[in-house]
Amino acid sequence: MRRARLWLPVAALIVALSAAVSAQRGRWDGLFGLRDPRVSNAPYDGRFTFTRVRYAGVGRRGASWADGYPRTDRHLPLILRALTTMPVNTEASNVLDLEDPEIFRHPVLFLIEPGYWRITDEGAANLRAYLLKGGFAIFDDFEGDLWLNFESQFRRALPEAEFVELDLSHPLYRSFFDLNEIRLPHPNDNVVPAHYGVFEDNDPSKRLMVVANHNSDVSEYWDYSGTGLLPVDTTNDAYKLGVNYMIYGLSH
Repeated sequence: MRRARLWLPVAALIVALSAAVSAQRGRWDGLFGLRDPRVSNAPYDGRFTFTRVRYAGVGRRGASWADGYPRTDRHLPLILRALTTMPVNTEASNVLDLEDPEIFRHPVLFLIEPGYWRITDEGAANLRAYLLKGGFAIFDDFEGDLWLNFESQFRRALPEAEFVELDLSHPLYRSFFDLNEIRLPHPNDNVVPAHYGVFEDNDPSKRLMVVANHNSDVSEYWDYSGTGLLPVDTTNDAYKLGVNYMIYGLSH
């Protein structure tokens, strides 16, 4: 896997790809905001495929698990394909329930709006097994007291978990890009972002299993990239953060 070493050319590439993806949005629009959008998963072929978790729960704009689907799920893989030599599926993404054993084929899971998340007993058991076997989970887009629901649902899977606030010293933020900013401004709310992690054996020197972006909506920048609705510089930073998440999850 090659790492991009020149900061400005990489940033320019991200902007160019974002604009190119935006031009294709018409093929993927039309499902956002519906209570139960249709999904079409990719047959497993060994390539990295962006995998989103579906769950029961209704947020501010319909089914909370589907916020930004499928644009978010298609945009980030295009950046990964352009910047790395890893095999990336850019034609499709996955939506899986935690109860589905298929999750164990995919090393990174993405769950959005966990403030409205509902987990079943079977889903909790699978999530626990997935994380302890080496899986990596990203929770994004929840603010304020919505943390309480996220934590209560998550503790059904890992009741012993300790949440540790992350900072730039963690290897996650150097896994591909050497980042100097991770607390990106929330695109919609006036809140102070923070990133929290759960570590294997609750030991910060061991593998990071979970990252939770509280008071943050990193994926909103991926979703609307190339539209001009959100600042280009912050969108670039959000993509760099997303690439680091995926590379860390795939390599640890």
